[in-house]
Amino acid sequence: MSDSIPAQDEQNTIEGNDLTQEHQEDVQPVMETTPKTPENYEPVEITLQTLLDAGAHYGHQASRWNPKMMPYIYGERNDVHILNLDMTLNLWRKAAKVLEDIANRGGMVLFVGTKLQGRDLVKQAAERCGAFSITQRWLGGTLSNFETVKRSINRMKKLEELLLQANDGESKVKINKKEKLNISRQLQRLEDNLGGIRNMRHLPDALFVIDINRESIAVSEARKLHIPVIALVDTNVDPTVIDYPIPSNDDATKTIRLFVNAAADAVQRGRQAFLARGPEREKREASEVTSSTKRGKSDTFEEKSSKTSVNGGSNEAAEESAPAVSAVN
Repeated sequence: MSDSIPAQDEQNTIEGNDLTQEHQEDVQPVMETTPKTPENYEPVEITLQTLLDAGAHYGHQASRWNPKMMPYIYGERNDVHILNLDMTLNLWRKAAKVLEDIANRGGMVLFVGTKLQGRDLVKQAAERCGAFSITQRWLGGTLSNFETVKRSINRMKKLEELLLQANDGESKVKINKKEKLNISRQLQRLEDNLGGIRNMRHLPDALFVIDINRESIAVSEARKLHIPVIALVDTNVDPTVIDYPIPSNDDATKTIRLFVNAAADAVQRGRQAFLARGPEREKREASEVTSSTKRGKSDTFEEKSSKTSVNGGSNEAAEESAPAVSAVN
């Protein structure tokens, strides 16, 4: 169940209206965040051994299982379901390729993980690869009413600027202690809920989710907007509601760390490839536009000549061809 949001807190209010078709189509965010990769960081490799070491094969108690997870369950031990790590590894490789391809196209991934043991891990991984994250709580409408979210983000930035000016001794802006305290509290709430997406000007191209039961609202909104969801699926969830399930323990800190870091690595690889071919891509696109324009002029001229020949040079044929020539030129 989603958290209730006080109506009086404008900065925390996300209305429930759907996005317009125009906003649904505008879902190609450019990479806007700066990666923060530690100097001593080593990329993660997911293998059967690393999955075993992280405890990724441990599911929930058998009594809590979701029957739709049956294809991914290897067996049962001490009343606890054991996941098939061969399937986990194969499905992870597919998911990693999707993440890398999205970043390679200049798209953006939103990491979502609000459970206590994964918050810092999710946030750090997202920052490392220049992605966005939500780690405190998911406000209903974050995706489905993104325009309202952007207004809340703009409000947060204005309050930050106001507080900065108020703390500047040379500024003309004067605010008493009570007002400063009120602004600081508002900013803290906004930063907790929206700080990880403060630079997200468009809808993300994909979600990477840790616990789809806990983040059910996020998954529902993504499905409604046809945004692909990549997620860890434990034995107590319905894997059919997401696009790229990865059977895994979604509670253990070691498992969460393994997958969020590996996901960030995949995004980082794609991002680096995207940035590396920047000048080459621009040159190629310009060349394609020029070639397309030349082909358009040639095709239009041939079409006009053909119509003129068939119709004996009539004005009607010339009038039909003229708009096409004008459009190209």
